[in-house]
Amino acid sequence: MRTLIVTAHPDTDSLTHHAAGRLQEVLGAEEAVIAHLGQEDFDPRFTIGDRDNYLSRDQPDVAVAAEQERIDDATHLVLVFPVYWWSMPGLLKGWIDRVFIAGWAFDADEDDCIVPGLQRLTMHLLPISGTAAESFARHGYAQSFNTQIEHGIIDFCGIRRGATAFIHDSESGNREAIAGAVEAATATIASAIASPTYAVAPAGQRQG
Repeated sequence: MRTLIVTAHPDTDSLTHHAAGRLQEVLGAEEAVIAHLGQEDFDPRFTIGDRDNYLSRDQPDVAVAAEQERIDDATHLVLVFPVYWWSMPGLLKGWIDRVFIAGWAFDADEDDCIVPGLQRLTMHLLPISGTAAESFARHGYAQSFNTQIEHGIIDFCGIRRGATAFIHDSESGNREAIAGAVEAATATIASAIASPTYAVAPAGQRQG
């Protein structure tokens, strides 16, 4: 498997699921698989057990280890998700909280500098927003999104940045425009997977 597509939406008839399915079609089922976190009943809660594992560096529980294993089997990871409150849904954030942990996604050296652990992976983002692109720019949310997700998660773990392709105005009711946006976004991601160009954050960030 080259590409793992991850969604976080409770509705199987959602635009999120449709976009993920369309991306898989473009890439080919032999090249990409989809993990629907909402339908797989992944538990996003970071519990005391997760906290204990973080402190002790013990093996994570079976569900977390299984997620890490299927990411390890992939070269490209694509997150397809609706934008809630200018960020990702709680289910997807909880997945990252529990899965992208120290000892696997990153570690710290003796000088307390972060040592990224996922340089082998390229991550792409396909966010689906009900608002217009102009709204993101006007309110500074585009920069906030970049800082929180692209820099704060992708760069922190040393993951190669792939493509970020938004679908905006997803609730406009204009079916033709939305369908065109899905085609454009999935084509952008597929092209980036086929012909990757990488942007990698410098290593050795100090833990804050």
